[in-house]
Amino acid sequence: MKPASETNGVSEVNTARDQKHLKKLLEDCRSSHRFRLSRKINQLFKVKTDVQNYRSRFDKLEAEIQTSIDKRQFRLKNLPKPEYPEELPVAERREEIMKTIRENQVTIICGETGSGKTTQLPKMCLEMGRGIDGVIGHTQPRRIAAKSVAERIADELNTELGTVVGYKVRFHDHTKEESYVKLMTDGILLAEIRTDRYLNQYDTLIIDEAHERSLNIDFLLGYLRWLLPRRNDLKVIITSATIDPERFARHFNFSGKKDDDAPIINVSGRTFPVEIRYNSLIPDDKQD
Repeated sequence: MKPASETNGVSEVNTARDQKHLKKLLEDCRSSHRFRLSRKINQLFKVKTDVQNYRSRFDKLEAEIQTSIDKRQFRLKNLPKPEYPEELPVAERREEIMKTIRENQVTIICGETGSGKTTQLPKMCLEMGRGIDGVIGHTQPRRIAAKSVAERIADELNTELGTVVGYKVRFHDHTKEESYVKLMTDGILLAEIRTDRYLNQYDTLIIDEAHERSLNIDFLLGYLRWLLPRRNDLKVIITSATIDPERFARHFNFSGKKDDDAPIINVSGRTFPVEIRYNSLIPDDKQD
């Protein structure tokens, strides 16, 4: 008769030690892989099996976790070193913005079109070490903007588009496994929720042009409010023109206390000229 401490030849003492070992390794792997690997660990020790099968599954899972650790170390080693055009208003506030992002899960950045927030914020995230555990997701309302912004950031980082910086729009995915920054439309991020409920592939999300308040953006803001308490490691940056940013700050107040609204950073000024045109309220054929 087998001892009570053994089940089908696998010692409970040994499995407890193995489980502790794998969970310790899990701390050093990419956070984007952690949820999936954690489930595999639980499944391994939940299913009763013989020694040979158990050892084979254990070794395979240990190797998979080690692969994730190696990938994290590779990303850390090859993390881009960004430089900033100092004339941009956002770049001038870089230290303040990075400090606020480090200290808060949600940050609201307000600035005029042309202030540089769209192109410089992903670079600041890279400088902070974001993009190592997961990808920096950066949404745009339109496909052409997602592609053009990706091209601009890739150019400023002196990398080829589709490597360090990529973009994904409908029918086209120009990203790779080694990508750090991923530009995409709001609709793409919404669609990914169906297969990645907790958005585990991302460690940072930048929701750009939030003041447009499209249905996609509103759905995303509502979903992120549900998700953030469940993803303490996820950073969210909301960028907006200077149109009622206080509403966004209140939306991400999880305690209900007034002082716990998400912080707002206002960046004044613009470098790139922006021409504003107004359409006539009276059609041309009726002006006479």
